[in-house]
Amino acid sequence: MNRLAFEKLVQHSLQRLPRRFKLKIKNISIEVEDNPSAALLSDMKIQSGTLFGLYQGVPLTEREWNYGNVLPDRIVIYQRPIEAAASSPDEIEAIVLDTVMHEVGHYFGFGDEELHEIEEKKKEGG
Repeated sequence: MNRLAFEKLVQHSLQRLPRRFKLKIKNISIEVEDNPSAALLSDMKIQSGTLFGLYQGVPLTEREWNYGNVLPDRIVIYQRPIEAAASSPDEIEAIVLDTVMHEVGHYFGFGDEELHEIEEKKKEGG
């Protein structure tokens, strides 16, 4: 898939966020990169498995009253690992949506464990 089409999937995923969350997202950059760097994977101690996305910043729940005048938080969605894990364009779209929702969840202060529980409930239809 070309980069522009992939970026459109990311934008479409952001548009699918519930309105109450979209209204609270401020000062954040959402980018697409081909792959995470080897240094990043090493820093995160990822030896096996795949990194689809990354949130970098200070979650809203950890910001104090004097938080301000800072560079934007950053979410990166990694195109090549998502494409490699998917078996169809529809599956690429589903993984992008899940990844964007997951990384935005970190922005709002949810940890990985909480997000995985939410994702499992979603898969079960709950």
